[in-house]
Amino acid sequence: MPHLVILYTPNLEAEVEMDALCRTLADAMLTVKDEQGAQVFPTGGTRVLAYPAAHFAVADGSGDHGFCWFNLRMGRGRSEAVQQAAGQALADAAKAFLAPLLHKRRVGLTLQVDVGAEVFDAKFGNLHPLFVKP
Repeated sequence: MPHLVILYTPNLEAEVEMDALCRTLADAMLTVKDEQGAQVFPTGGTRVLAYPAAHFAVADGSGDHGFCWFNLRMGRGRSEAVQQAAGQALADAAKAFLAPLLHKRRVGLTLQVDVGAEVFDAKFGNLHPLFVKP
């Protein structure tokens, strides 16, 4: 963890480079520091995934309006200040990236940060060792 999931209306795909949005938000996550100035989210554990909704209804049903839901899920143990900083960094990055879209059309944006009490949490891939500094 952390994982940022973006759920969006597919009517935005022609106007938003989702791969670039994902990279922008991942980079924003990697800039978040804790109170001691340490990177909060491990590089190897940072993931941003975007999914178009198969079906949707937004606002008046005209089909002209879009929506993106950004949900950051992080493990326990980070201070409330760090959680707020992570949310603000993502909100700022998303607003800046999506500014051209917001000038052209109406889009609802929601960003939520969830901190979870995992019932089971196994990490067994081989990605993290690539980013361990000796």
